[in-house]
Amino acid sequence: MVSKTDDIPASVPDCNPVDIADGAQDGKEASRTRVKESCGCEHSAAMVNGDGAHEHSEETETKQDGNTEADGGEDSNEQEVIVIQDTGFTVKIQAPGTEPFDLQVSPQEMVQEIHQVLMDREDTCHRTCFSLQLDGNVLDNFAELKSIEGLQEGSQLKVVEEPYTVREARIHVRHIRDLLKSLDPSDAYNGVDCNSLSFLSIFTDGDLGDCGKRKKKGNELEQIDCTPPEHILPGSKERPLLPLQPQNKDWKPMQCLKVLTMSGWNPPPGNRKMHGDLMYLYLVTVEERHVSVTASTRGFYLNQSTTYTFNPKPANPSFLSHSLVELLSQISPAFKKNFTALQKKRVQRHPFERIATPFQVYSWTAPQVDHAMDCVRAEDAYTSRLGYEEHIPGQTRDWNEELQTTRELPRKNLPERLLRERAIFKVHSDFAAAATRGAMAVIDGNVMAINPGEETRMQMFIWNNIFFSLGFDVRDHYRELGGDAAAHAAPTNDLNGVRAYGAVDVEGLYTLGTVVVDYRGYRVTAQSIIPGILEREQEQSVIYGSIDFGKTVVSHSKYMELLDKTSRPLKVQRHNVLNEKNEAVELCSSVECKGIIGNDGRHYILDLLRTFPPDLNFLPVEGEELPPESQRQGFPRLHRHRLACLRQELIEAFVEHRYLLFMKMAALQLMQQKANKDSNKADTPAIMETSETSTEGNAEKTQTQTTATDSSNATEASTESTSHTDNSTNAASQATTDSEENSSKPATNGPLDATATQNGECKGPLEGKELEESIPGLAQAKELAETLVAEDGSGIDPKSREVVLNACKAVGSISNTSFDIRFNPDIFSPGVRFPDDSADDILKQKQLLKDAAAFLVSCQIPSLVKDCLDHSALPMDGATLTEALHQRGINVRYLGTVLEFVDKTPAKAQLEHFYRIGISELITRCAKHIFKTYLQGVELSALSAAVSHFLNCFLSSFPDAVAHLPLDELVSRRKSRKRRNRVPGGGDNTAWASLTPSDLWKNIASEAQSYYHFTIQCESVDQVVEKYGLQKITLLREISVKTGIQILIKEYNFDSRHKPALTEEDILNIFPVVKHVNPKASDAFHFFQSGQAKVQQGFLKEGCELINEALNLFNNVYGAMHVEICACLRLLARLNYIMGDHAEALSNQQKAVLMSERVLGIEHPNTIQEYMHLALYCFANGQLSTALKLLYRARYLMFLVSGEDHPEMALLDSNIGLVLHGVMEYDLSLRFLENALTINTKYHGPRSLKVALSHHLVARVYESKAEFRSALQHEKEGYTIYKNQMGEAHEKTKESSEYLKYLTQQAVALQRTMNEIYKNGSNASIMPLKFTAPNMASVLEQLNIINGIIFIPLSQKDLENLKAEVQRRQQLQELGKSEEPLEDTPLELEDKIPID
Repeated sequence: MVSKTDDIPASVPDCNPVDIADGAQDGKEASRTRVKESCGCEHSAAMVNGDGAHEHSEETETKQDGNTEADGGEDSNEQEVIVIQDTGFTVKIQAPGTEPFDLQVSPQEMVQEIHQVLMDREDTCHRTCFSLQLDGNVLDNFAELKSIEGLQEGSQLKVVEEPYTVREARIHVRHIRDLLKSLDPSDAYNGVDCNSLSFLSIFTDGDLGDCGKRKKKGNELEQIDCTPPEHILPGSKERPLLPLQPQNKDWKPMQCLKVLTMSGWNPPPGNRKMHGDLMYLYLVTVEERHVSVTASTRGFYLNQSTTYTFNPKPANPSFLSHSLVELLSQISPAFKKNFTALQKKRVQRHPFERIATPFQVYSWTAPQVDHAMDCVRAEDAYTSRLGYEEHIPGQTRDWNEELQTTRELPRKNLPERLLRERAIFKVHSDFAAAATRGAMAVIDGNVMAINPGEETRMQMFIWNNIFFSLGFDVRDHYRELGGDAAAHAAPTNDLNGVRAYGAVDVEGLYTLGTVVVDYRGYRVTAQSIIPGILEREQEQSVIYGSIDFGKTVVSHSKYMELLDKTSRPLKVQRHNVLNEKNEAVELCSSVECKGIIGNDGRHYILDLLRTFPPDLNFLPVEGEELPPESQRQGFPRLHRHRLACLRQELIEAFVEHRYLLFMKMAALQLMQQKANKDSNKADTPAIMETSETSTEGNAEKTQTQTTATDSSNATEASTESTSHTDNSTNAASQATTDSEENSSKPATNGPLDATATQNGECKGPLEGKELEESIPGLAQAKELAETLVAEDGSGIDPKSREVVLNACKAVGSISNTSFDIRFNPDIFSPGVRFPDDSADDILKQKQLLKDAAAFLVSCQIPSLVKDCLDHSALPMDGATLTEALHQRGINVRYLGTVLEFVDKTPAKAQLEHFYRIGISELITRCAKHIFKTYLQGVELSALSAAVSHFLNCFLSSFPDAVAHLPLDELVSRRKSRKRRNRVPGGGDNTAWASLTPSDLWKNIASEAQSYYHFTIQCESVDQVVEKYGLQKITLLREISVKTGIQILIKEYNFDSRHKPALTEEDILNIFPVVKHVNPKASDAFHFFQSGQAKVQQGFLKEGCELINEALNLFNNVYGAMHVEICACLRLLARLNYIMGDHAEALSNQQKAVLMSERVLGIEHPNTIQEYMHLALYCFANGQLSTALKLLYRARYLMFLVSGEDHPEMALLDSNIGLVLHGVMEYDLSLRFLENALTINTKYHGPRSLKVALSHHLVARVYESKAEFRSALQHEKEGYTIYKNQMGEAHEKTKESSEYLKYLTQQAVALQRTMNEIYKNGSNASIMPLKFTAPNMASVLEQLNIINGIIFIPLSQKDLENLKAEVQRRQQLQELGKSEEPLEDTPLELEDKIPID
C-alpha cells in the first residue's frame, strides 16, 4: 500500500498543472465538488499526492462552459467516453517498390491521416503525390475511415502515384527539403515553424526504454564514471554558459546535396507548359555534378539546360522518376547512402523531439550556425506568403470567421465538445502564429499602413485579415488616463478581458481574436476584424457602451441579456450611468466595453480593458480615504497610468473571504438568538443591535490586522497549505475555513451551481473541526442560507431572514436575501457620472473596492510569504515568481511592496531565495522598461551594436563601455548624413550610443523607485551583485528572455575591467514576446482532477484510469504537445512508479521531460523538476550512470537559473549524494550531502525533520567510510531532533537510537582492533570488520523518502478497512456532520514515516 506525504513541496510550476501555461489562469474558477474531501493529506491513510497536487487540488476543477450544465455527474462522462474509443483495426498497405506492411488505424481517423503516416515512414517518406485505393476506388482524403464501404480488418489499400500539378510539385520539393533538414536544429534556433530544442537524448544516449534491458545491475558499478564536471560541484564559483546546449553529434549533418534551388528558368514558357513542364530545379550533388531538373506532370527528369542556356529537352538518360529522391539516388551515390542513413536516424528520434509545438518557443542562446542555401526559405521570403495559403483554397484565411465559427460548434455531449475545443485550440494557435508574423512584418516596415499619411506612431495596418495597431496614445485618446503609458497597458488589460469572457463562454456573445506582441521596443496589438467595421464610422456601429470614455453612452437590450449571463461569474454588477442628456442608461460592463453587431449578425464586444474593477492602491482619488491597512503600506501610490485593475484571481479570493465572514456572522447571530430564547431575557431587536456592533463594525478590521501579525511569525510547519485567512481570533471566535462550508457555497450563491466559480485553496481538515466546535450555530446558518436560496425566502421565519439580512449588509452583498458580491467597474472612471438615486449603491461599491485593495495588501501578500516560508510555493526564477504572485491575485506592480514585507519578516533568513529572485526580477523589469524606449531610437542597421552596448552597460564590470557605432560599410560619411534623416523616427539615431553604465544604473534605480516604490542603493552591476547575492548569468538570462534577445552561446567574461563582455557579433537575433489566450480542454481537465482526487483518497487504480483517460482527451484537443499533457504524464509516471511498474514510469517521465523542454524551454524550472523525477526512475531501473547524468544536468540548470542557494538545491544534492553513495563514491557523495545539510538547516531551521534526515544520510556515508566518530556525531544530531519533535516513543526516534547503538559497537570494535595492532605489531590477530557497502535497495528506499514517496506495508485486510474508512468519512462530510475529530481513526498514519 502506498502513501505519499508531500513533505517536499514540489516547485511552484507543479502546484497547479493548469496554470503553468499562462500566468493568468483562464478558467481559474474552480468548483469545489468532490475533490474537497480528500485534502487531509496528513491524516488520511493512503494517499499519493501528485506533486503538490493537494495544495491546489480544487483550484483545478475548471468551470464547465458557462451554459452547459456542469456535467451530468461522472458516470455520464464515462459513458460518453466509450463512444470515442472505438476499437482500432489493421489494414495492409501496398506501396510501389516496397513490401506490403500492416498499419493500425482507428475508425475516427480521416484518410488524410494515413497519408501523413506514409509521408513519415522511413520507406515511403519520399512520396507526397499519391492516392489510396481500395479495390480500384480512390478514397476521399477527408472521409472518415468508418464511412468507407468495404473497409475492414485486413483490407488492402494500394498506394497509387498520381500526376503532379504545380501545387503538388511545390509541396513535394518542400517535403524533400524538410526530410533533408530533419536533423538540423537551425529552425529551432531561429524560432521558425514551431520547432524548439530538446537535449534529453544526449544524456540518456538515445531511448531509455531499451537500455534498461541491456545493462545488468551487477557489473554496471565498475564502469561508471561518476565524476561531475568541475563547474557543478558544490561551492563552485564559475558559471559557464556552453553546457546549456551540449553538442549533439547527430546535428553534424550528413550532406546529401550541396544545392537544391529553384532554377532561374522558371516559370516554364507557354510551349513547354503544354508539354507538361511545371517548374525547373537546379541541383549540385555532393560529387560536384551540376544538373537541371524538370518537374513535369509525370514526375522529375534531367533536362539539358545549363546556367546560361535553356534546353528543356530530356537528357539522355533522363532518369524519369515519380519522386525527386528516386531521381537523385540514381545520379548521386553519396545522396543514396547519406539519405538512407539520415532517414534511419530521423525515425529513431523520439517523436516528441520532432513534433511541432502549439505555440512558438524561442531560445535565448544559440551557437553560430552556418547559413546554408535553402530554396524553400528563400521562396517564402520573396513571395509574400501570407498565412499557410498553399494549403488552403481561397488564399488568405478569414480569421474572424474561423474563430467565431469554432465557438458556435455544438457542445451538448463529450464528442461534440472535444471537436469544438480542438477546433478552437487549433485556430487559436494558428492565429497566434500568423499574428506574430504580421506584427514582426509591421515593425520591420514590410507592411503598408492603411493611413500612410500620418506619422509613424499613429499608423494602423491590415495584413492577412488581421488588424494591427501600435501601443501609442493616438489622437490623445488616453490623455486623461496616462498617455502612452496607458496605451501600453491597455492591450494587456484588454487581453485579460478577452480571456475572462472567453472562459465564461456565453453562447451568442463574441470577442475578437487578440494577440499582443512586443518586438524591438514596440507593442503591437493584433486583432481579428469584425465584418463590415471598416466600411462604417465607429460612432454609427457602436450600439452598446461608449466611444468617448462615458460622455455619450448607449445601451441595447440584447447586449444586456447576453452580458447578464456573464455578470455572476465575472462578478460585474448591473448599474446605471448618465449619458450626455443626463438620462440614466443601464450597463452590465464598464462604459469602455463597446458592443458592435457585425455584418454577419453576431454580437461582438471589444475594448474589454476594464473588465475588472480598478485597483485603488494605485489610483489616488481626491477626497477618498483608503483603509488603514493600505495606508500603513504607503498606499495609494501614483502609478504611470490610471488603468491599474485588480486581477481576476484577487476578486475570486476576496469574494471567497467575504463568504466565510458572511457565514460566521450568520452563525453568531443564530447562536445569540438561541441563547436568548433559552434564557428569555431580552427581545430580539436588542440582540440585533449588539450583534451588529460586534460583527459589522469590527470583524473585518480585527480579522485583517491579526492576519498580518499572525502570518509574519507563521514559521512553524502547519498542516494547512494555503488558507486565505489565517487563524486569527476575530471578535467572534477562533476560526478559519472548512470543507463543508465551501462545499455548500454554490448552493448559497443561487444559480452559481452551473459555473461554480471559486478559487479557494485547500485548508487542513483540522481547522474545520475547530470551527465546528467554536461556532455551534454554523450548521444552522448553512441550512438557513440554503433554504433561503431554495424558497426565495418566503417560508422562513422573519427572525432568520433578519439574520441573513444583517450578515449580507455586513459583507457588502448586493442582495439582501443571499450572499452575492459584484463590482461596478465604472467607479472612479474619469468622465463617468452616476444618477443621484444610486448614490447609496455607489458608496457601497466604493467601500467594497477599498476593502478589496486592503485585502490584497493585508491578506494576499502575507499569505504568499507564508507559503514561501512553509515551501508550498517555491519560485525558482522570474517567471515562476510572477506566476506565484498572479495565482494569489497580486499584480507585479506590488513587487516592491512584497519585497519590503519580506524584509520586515522576522524569518527573513529563510526567505533569502525568494528575496533574491524578487530583486533580480525587479531589476530586470526596470531594465526592460528602459530598453524598450532605448530600442525605439535605433535604426535597423545598428540593432546588434545597440543591443550589445545595452547589455554591456547593464552587466559588464568594464566601467566605460563605449558603443561601436557601426562603420557604415557602404556609404561615404558625407552622403550618409543626408540619408540618415529620412529614417522613420528620424533625427539623431545614434543617441543610444551615449548610454554609459552609470547612467543606466541610475535610470534603473529611479525606475525602481518610481514604478515599484523600491529603493536600490547601487550605482553599478557589481554593487548589486555584491549586495543582493545575484549572479550575472542569471540576470543575463532574465533580461534576454523578457526582451526576446538571442545571444551567441560562448563563455562571457562580465567581470573583466578592461574590455566589454559582448561585441555586436554576439547578438544573433531579437524575437517577439507574445501574449495570447490559451483555450482550455475542459473535459480532459475534469477527468484529470477527478483522477487526482481519487489518487489522494488512495484509490490508485481508479485514479490511474481517470488520468489515462484525461491524457487521451488532452491529446484529442491539444495534439501531442502541451504543458497540461506534460503535467498529466508526470503524474502518470509517478503512479506507475508507486504501483511498481518502473519501466512504464520511465517511459512516461521521459515523455514529460521531452515535452517540458520543447514547450516550456530547456532551462525552465519545470524542466529541472522533470529531470529530477526521471533520474529517480532511472535509478530504480538500475540505470545508474544515466541517473547521475540527469541529476548533474538538473544541478547545472539550477545553478544557471537561480544559483546554489535555494531550498530546491538541497533536494537535488541529497539525490546526487545518495546515488553517489550507492556507487561507492564516498568523498564525492559527502560533498553533496553536506551541502544539502547546510541548505536544509538554513531554509527549514535547525530543528526541522528534514535536517534530521540530512544528518542521517551523512552519517550513513561516514559509516561506509568507517569514520565512525563523524558518523556518530551526525546521527546524534538527528536523534536529538527526532526526540524533541516526535518524542521518545516514536518509531523514527527508536530507529535512530538503534542505529546509534550499532555505530557505537562498530566504533568500539574498530578501536579494539587498532589497539591490538599497536600493542602486538604486525603479528596481531585482526578481527574481520564489517564494512557495509550500501545495497541498492536501501539507497532506493532513502531516495524515495527524500522525494516524498513512501511505501507503507499494509495487509489486504488493512486495505479494505482503510477504503471503508475513507468512504465512511466522505459520506459523513457530505452530510456536513463529521463530528469526530479526525485523530481517532483506527489506522493511525502519524506513526509511520512523518516528514515535515
